[in-house]
Amino acid sequence: MLLLIQYTLIFASVLILVALGGCFSEHSGVINIGLEGIMVMGALGGALMLRFLSPDLPAVVIILLVMLASIAVGMVYSLLLAVAAINFKADQTLVGTALNLLGTAAAVVVVRAINMAADPNNVSSTVSYIATKKALLVRIGGFEFNWFMLVALLALIISYVVLYKMRFGLRLQACGEHPQAADSVGINVQKMRYAGVLISGVLGGLGGIVYITAGVSEWKFENGVAGFGFLALAVMIFGQWKPVNIGLAALLFGMFRALSNVYNGFGALAALHIPSTVYNMLPYIISLIVLAFTSQKSRAPKAEGIPYDKGQR
Repeated sequence: MLLLIQYTLIFASVLILVALGGCFSEHSGVINIGLEGIMVMGALGGALMLRFLSPDLPAVVIILLVMLASIAVGMVYSLLLAVAAINFKADQTLVGTALNLLGTAAAVVVVRAINMAADPNNVSSTVSYIATKKALLVRIGGFEFNWFMLVALLALIISYVVLYKMRFGLRLQACGEHPQAADSVGINVQKMRYAGVLISGVLGGLGGIVYITAGVSEWKFENGVAGFGFLALAVMIFGQWKPVNIGLAALLFGMFRALSNVYNGFGALAALHIPSTVYNMLPYIISLIVLAFTSQKSRAPKAEGIPYDKGQR
């Protein structure tokens, strides 16, 4: 049971971070389908930082540098969506899909180039970070606490405060609901939408490094992030674009994802002899069922996905 709680919390942390990223982007009026690609690129930045850092450094330094690397790469990568969707008014769904395809391909090329530079015979897309990963973990009895769990909780609290208690968040939401009205009172819609997309890059990049360090000490980047970016979108929609609801939804989906790691520890589940692939599919099947019953009642920001035209009223 303790292991189930541990994995539930770490997978929920991934979903919270990435879904909050999508939440900020969509509240600004830009649909971010490219969260999957942003996660991969953020994971790449963090994994390479973990690989090249000395394990002798203080744990807090390692954690901060890894977070900064993931944030920087995720934010820069999200700029591609911001420029295409905001400046060139491109179709946001198509741009997001392209980012997802490009993210995994680019990560594989970069990692293979680095591996081959060290060893010409090594053409793998794997990054190993066995020694430095220990800095992310604290053993509390039989529970393995990951510092990223605390990061996700803080992100959830800060997101709630920013969106509902601060001027910035209220202006951001205004740009996603009625950008023309927001512009008429002096709010720069383009800047706010850039801010929303860049925040999604920050949180999506963080979510990527949390995901690949959740249970393993190396990652093969040709596997991407196994659709977790899309699962985070489902969490965001199920949570009605509200941070508190997103946190609760993430715990639910995280628990189903955790079952694929620990089901052998439950006698009743192990006795069913259900293939592990079924448990791996479970969170995605649940997301389809949940969205089928709740999507009609969803209330997305009214202007999301609609390019802003300053001359339109």
